[in-house]
Amino acid sequence: MKFLPTPVDGAWLIEPEPYEDVRGSFARIFCRREFQAAGLPFEVVQSNLARNRFAGIVRGLHYQEPPAEERKLVRCVAGAVFDVIIDMRPASPTRHKTFGVRLDAARAHSLFIPAGVAHGYQTLEDGTDFMYLTDQFYAPGVEKGVRYNDPYFSIPWPLEPKEVTPRDSSWPLVQG
Repeated sequence: MKFLPTPVDGAWLIEPEPYEDVRGSFARIFCRREFQAAGLPFEVVQSNLARNRFAGIVRGLHYQEPPAEERKLVRCVAGAVFDVIIDMRPASPTRHKTFGVRLDAARAHSLFIPAGVAHGYQTLEDGTDFMYLTDQFYAPGVEKGVRYNDPYFSIPWPLEPKEVTPRDSSWPLVQG
């Protein structure tokens, strides 16, 4: 795996290094040893799969606060998404910095998201499946969010946002 830094401190785009032969290819998408060697200790406790029927769906932007801050490794396993992270950590050198990237099943890239960084995505194709590995259990009492259309961040969603939940539409606006 190749670990590529992003503009958000501690977030990494991860490229698989597939072995290819006449059958197809094989690649590791997570290896605890390689993550530790890259300075990213990550112990998975939960795996989630979001199935999305239509292009344009926006999910997020979510994060959890202490004591249940979670790190995530996310990957598109069918279709494609525009994935977005926003640094919400008060003491971070990249506070409020955003990063967006296309993740798709064909390229098989993953994104490692540190604790305290909000995460969301927009589906770019019908029938998109999106997988999350997390190092904490979901804790609804400490979940926070950033509104997908907050003018402070002006996220350039590639498609007109669809099917945004009332919760994701009502997170408070961020004040710079």
